[in-house]
Amino acid sequence: MTEQKTNPAKYFLCGGFGGICTVITGHPLDTIKVRLQTMPIPAAGQAPLYAGTFDCASKTIKNEGFRGLYKGMSAPLVGVVPIFAISFFGYGLGKRLLQTGDNKLTYNDHFLAGAFSGCFTTIIVAPGERIKCLLQVQANTEGPKLYNGMVDCAKKLYREGGMKSLYRGTLPTFLREIPGGGLYFFAYEYVQDKAKERSGSQTVSLLQTIFAGGAAGMAYWILGMPPDVIKSRLQTAPSGRYPGGVRQVLSELLKTEGPRALYKGVTPVMLRAFPANAACFVGFELLMKFFDKFFPNF
Repeated sequence: MTEQKTNPAKYFLCGGFGGICTVITGHPLDTIKVRLQTMPIPAAGQAPLYAGTFDCASKTIKNEGFRGLYKGMSAPLVGVVPIFAISFFGYGLGKRLLQTGDNKLTYNDHFLAGAFSGCFTTIIVAPGERIKCLLQVQANTEGPKLYNGMVDCAKKLYREGGMKSLYRGTLPTFLREIPGGGLYFFAYEYVQDKAKERSGSQTVSLLQTIFAGGAAGMAYWILGMPPDVIKSRLQTAPSGRYPGGVRQVLSELLKTEGPRALYKGVTPVMLRAFPANAACFVGFELLMKFFDKFFPNF
């Protein structure tokens, strides 16, 4: 079976639009995830700050209003276009490099192309998530707020330690993006192919795209959750708290909370993953169809 040559530039534009759809849909549950991951360990005999996903959501809304669920959204929203655009560009470029003639790519190829995309996204994702996480968790602390929005946070981090401070958490981000990105695009292509086989059609319906995109998002976090927990801990810790970096965070986490802590926050992550990534791929496919119809040579 032949396959049309991939155009990375088209993937860049369509991925950026899909990313906007993702953040608007999924940010509230991302806020809950980060707060659960970074809440302080309760003292003996004391109840934890949040009993779980729904308790965190209800307390956030009660104390900060519904807008509290969108704390820190400015950072991912401003960065979402380049992040998702580069992610899909990296995937498109990876596909292009792996294509030989007009042969159809294998599922291994899709995984490798998706993993390749993670190399690109980490550069932008790491500082963006550092800012996002700090804005999301500062509401958990009493007293005056340290950061007054995204720009103020970025300036203070840079004054604190330059680019090194802004890029704290790059290694766990890298460890999340590469395998997670591979499984993400692999799952999307696999589910879409199976949907085509069942329907006997080479076109995919909106409902099938929603399901494939949602499944891809959930698949991503199977591999991405443990390094994401480590990343959140490292990025929100006070300066100098973890001089040993990822290894120290992991060692301390396993010692004090056990292996299950590597999946802390997994409930809001999975609740968010399906609708947010379904929205991403719907946006991606809609803009792709627009280009195919009105700019067929692009």
